[in-house]
Amino acid sequence: MSTVATTAASSAAALPFELNRLDRWLSERLPWFTGLQAAVKFAGGQSNPTYRLHAASGDLVMRCKPAATSQLLPSAHAIEREFRVMSSLSKTAVPVPHMHVLCEDESVIGRAFYVMDFVEGRVLWDQSLPDMSPADRGAHYDEMNRVIASLHSIDPASIGLGDYGRPEGFFNRQIARWSKQYRASQTDSLPVMEALMDWLPAHVPAVDESSIVHGDFRIDNLAFAPQEPRIIAVLDWELSTLGHPLSDFAYHCLSWHLSSSHFRGLAGTRPVEGIPTELEHIRRYCERSGRDIDEVLTHWPFYLAFNLFRLAGIAQGIVKRALEGTASNAQALDNRPLVEMLANAGWAAAQERSDA
Repeated sequence: MSTVATTAASSAAALPFELNRLDRWLSERLPWFTGLQAAVKFAGGQSNPTYRLHAASGDLVMRCKPAATSQLLPSAHAIEREFRVMSSLSKTAVPVPHMHVLCEDESVIGRAFYVMDFVEGRVLWDQSLPDMSPADRGAHYDEMNRVIASLHSIDPASIGLGDYGRPEGFFNRQIARWSKQYRASQTDSLPVMEALMDWLPAHVPAVDESSIVHGDFRIDNLAFAPQEPRIIAVLDWELSTLGHPLSDFAYHCLSWHLSSSHFRGLAGTRPVEGIPTELEHIRRYCERSGRDIDEVLTHWPFYLAFNLFRLAGIAQGIVKRALEGTASNAQALDNRPLVEMLANAGWAAAQERSDA
């Protein structure tokens, strides 16, 4: 996390867990850990609540599942997977916080959690980078491009993640999974989502690939060094798995397709000097990963449609949790109109592929 990320103060009395109990548990497992004084919940984040732990021995970050409920979707909020993938990636060039301990015993604070280093850095919330020079904007975007290409170049088996997911049939499995989870969370009737659930399985690209994918690689899930365009930590690995790298990269490129009022995107605004166009960003990724850009662009509308559909499914899950009172963010219900907006954008991308 970042020293510049906005936080919402939480007193010990308002915390949904006992601070003293957490203090004892950590002290028993981390010999150097002493004096837990407070836990402050980070603002933002719709899924797994994240806290900055202030302690005499130094600050840490705790990430945990949301409040226990029988309505949580199967396989959602898998913080043990986050812990595993970040622990494994510590051996690579992909920057991640140092992981300390995982607790799957829900009797400690009422939910599973893990603890990692607090990283001093910058989290950039506005993708237009308004306070930077054109050269700095370009450097930050190129760094994102470099890191995601580096992630996709890692052999999962070489770092003990060969079984982190199935290496084949990613799109078919994901379409089925998010269709099921959308239906489990559904609160409104959206014909466009039904149309996407029919269209996507029939248009999966024939070429299958597999790599470690982050699943939510966007600028506000990255911590940059305080004074330079260098990523020092990739955060929020909840959706990571073995999957198609172009799905992951296309999700990252949704910035160019979503407006500034939705997910702080770049669409609908005049080009910002220094920020590459989507095509330039794709071309640089293809150069780094040794891909044929023409082949990538042929299936690009599918990759976009899939990711917009998946994002709509995620937003619908957040809405469902908000209605049940288990969302970690007070503004979670704001996602309700976003579900239809994302589904419509996904269908528009699908039609572009159909017309090609």
